[in-house]
Amino acid sequence: MELKKLVKINDYEWEIPRQGEMRVPGKIFASRELLEEMDEKVYEQVTNVACLPGIVRASMAMPDAHWGYGFPIGGVAAFDPEEGGIISVGGVGYDISCGVRTLRTGLKREEVLPVLEPLVDELFRTVPSGVGSEGEIRLTPEKLDQVLVGGARWAVEKGYGEPEDLEYIEEKGCMPGADPSCVSLEAKRRQHRQVGTLGSGNHYLEIQYVAEVYDRQAAEAFGLEEDDIVITIHCGSRALGHQIATDYLPLLAKAARKYGIPIREKELVCAPIHSPEGERYFRAMLCGVNCALANRQVITYLVREVVTDFFKHARVTLLYDVSHNTCKVEEHEVDGRKRRLFVHRKGATRAWGPGRPELPPRYREVGQPVIIGGSMGTASYILVGTREGEAKAFGSACHGAGRSMSRHQALKRFRGERVIEDLRRRGIVVRAKSKRGAAEEAPEAYKDVTRVIEATCRAGLTRKVVKLLPLGCIKG
Repeated sequence: MELKKLVKINDYEWEIPRQGEMRVPGKIFASRELLEEMDEKVYEQVTNVACLPGIVRASMAMPDAHWGYGFPIGGVAAFDPEEGGIISVGGVGYDISCGVRTLRTGLKREEVLPVLEPLVDELFRTVPSGVGSEGEIRLTPEKLDQVLVGGARWAVEKGYGEPEDLEYIEEKGCMPGADPSCVSLEAKRRQHRQVGTLGSGNHYLEIQYVAEVYDRQAAEAFGLEEDDIVITIHCGSRALGHQIATDYLPLLAKAARKYGIPIREKELVCAPIHSPEGERYFRAMLCGVNCALANRQVITYLVREVVTDFFKHARVTLLYDVSHNTCKVEEHEVDGRKRRLFVHRKGATRAWGPGRPELPPRYREVGQPVIIGGSMGTASYILVGTREGEAKAFGSACHGAGRSMSRHQALKRFRGERVIEDLRRRGIVVRAKSKRGAAEEAPEAYKDVTRVIEATCRAGLTRKVVKLLPLGCIKG
């Protein structure tokens, strides 16, 4: 990206000045080095989003931003429905509520290392993964409707978890307002055996250990210390979310024309929040969120079964579950007054600071856990949200390392077998359904997550709490 087009606010905050059709400025949180590595499409997409009706404060991009569908991946934008604000499929993404949850196990690294390989093998056998993977739960469209309304609460009620889990999931495991009648039968048909499955692409299940603690107070609140074993699950709403996006793109394209919304890029089709089309998409999107929460909850149940079979004394508890492809209704202070906004986070994580009443009491004094996955074989981090981040970016942060090359480029450059073998030599056990998938997700296909984390924290959006290093990984 050409830096001459940006105004430097500080070393980690850059502005695209308001010009032309832009209703607000653009803002990119990144170091100079990360900015120089970003493709020009990020600049273009941040600018285009800044032209949408009802946008508040700025169109934003996180340090891991790269080209996406409509919005950049790593894009954040908030819209006020009382000022003609819109809702956009491109601002949520295809994998609705793709997100990350981390589980504490009560185990230490030295306990797990002697049985690491068989443990990874058993998790690989137990948790369905890969393209088109199906689980043992079979749901008719009518029963699937219960999932779309109930989310993780449905899963817990059906025995796939503990009531305490719900306290540590955004929205306590269920987004109210979901309406299954807004979801097509095709979307439901595609999902009927995918609840409790990991999927493919960049989704994973990883056994990790706490390698370093940076913030003792927050780490203590999160129940973490050095050498603790945690398990992190990264997946989303599977086929249902993808089909919802596919179904609503043409409907919102018609709505944009109907309401005279100027669209600078066809991928930014949208509808006013207060319109039949906008409200219908929002209710369908909430179904996708609930589906993803139920999905991760069932996988948690499967992980608990495996871990407690290996270690009878293990106590697998949920640290937190946070999504990074959503549109959520939130209250934020803007220009001295509190406003009810529809905050789009596309490849960006909610990162609330301390004091928010929505947070579990255990975390309320320190802030929200922000779980950031690295690329396969590299470090992951748990951060904590800040009040400064709420003021700057509606309480948002990066969601991962961010790709530095496309999957097509990665396939041309890497061989899956070699990637897996290289990781094995580093002591990381990988099981993958597809060698192609392993090649696409080679560590070198991503930015350096440590630099992304540094920029996120230096910008004031979060603070570092702990660094996690991988021991074993399951890939689709």
